[in-house]
Amino acid sequence: MRIDAYTHFLPKGFMDWMDKNAADFADIGKRVRGVPSIYDLDVRRKVVGQFPDYQQILSYSMPPLEDMAQGAELEELCKIVNDGFVDICAKHSDEFPGWVAQTSLALPDAGVREAERAIKNGALGVQIYTNVQGKPIDRPEYADFWEAMNRIGKPVWIHPARGANHPDYRDEKRSLYEMWWTIGWSYETAAAMLRLVFSKTLDRNPDLKIIVHHFGAIVPALEGRLGPGMDQLGARTSDEDYVSLRKSLKKRILDYFKQDFIADTATFGSKGAMLAGFEFFPVDKVVFASDCPFDPEKGPGYIRETIRILEELDLPKADKEKIYHGNLEKFTGVKLVK
Repeated sequence: MRIDAYTHFLPKGFMDWMDKNAADFADIGKRVRGVPSIYDLDVRRKVVGQFPDYQQILSYSMPPLEDMAQGAELEELCKIVNDGFVDICAKHSDEFPGWVAQTSLALPDAGVREAERAIKNGALGVQIYTNVQGKPIDRPEYADFWEAMNRIGKPVWIHPARGANHPDYRDEKRSLYEMWWTIGWSYETAAAMLRLVFSKTLDRNPDLKIIVHHFGAIVPALEGRLGPGMDQLGARTSDEDYVSLRKSLKKRILDYFKQDFIADTATFGSKGAMLAGFEFFPVDKVVFASDCPFDPEKGPGYIRETIRILEELDLPKADKEKIYHGNLEKFTGVKLVK
């Protein structure tokens, strides 16, 4: 059985709310509304039905909920998404055996209350973003969330987030040519991972399970910089004592990336990126994912291509079983293959 650990869907209750309150949401909102299989359950089930021995874990997509609501309304919006997943997975467990809760670090308690509620209702873990409306996820105000997830022991799915309002150059007002998505999200992923290392969030919470999207994005290609390059942290900086920071960490910086993060196989159908990911991350730290339904075919394309690439790789059967379902079951503590 292949369990797709990172796929995106928007429950009907959320779509109803969005049509009423945020129908004009641009950029990634435009993209979402153009993909029927992300909000039409009948269309999505037809996509899943094209592949034998295949199931999906559902998670929310974009835009970040904190970009559309605040305070009590934001918490209620998280509940609408999460309760929608409960209903879908209860009715269609053969296709969707699990779901990931959506919470927001912008909530006053850093989203802990909704995370705990959703996990009690069956969530396999919790999804957040690489930033909170432009703020890094390692800020002290979010420490309660990381401590709670360390205690609970369920994984945190981290999804990149950056919009066109984040310019690529200082003298421009917006990111052009959709570079905020093409390369911006890849940078966001790596930056968020580094901040969790340097803030000692990982040192303080050694039982955290963090799943990063898109096979760690640019991280595998940066092994030299994260390894020998970061071994020299502080040599390039005059106004901060990064040498002492580096020496105070419990591990070599590169080792955090290889040991403390879990990566998925969603590489947009790129075999080269998949090979780089497997060269960098240990097999025990990889879960199968396609990023469905964000592909030109609006659903089946990336599933088919991800499976094809994985089957072409010279991997032992035991390793494939770990990737397809075993590792996810281990990290979530839930037996997903019946």
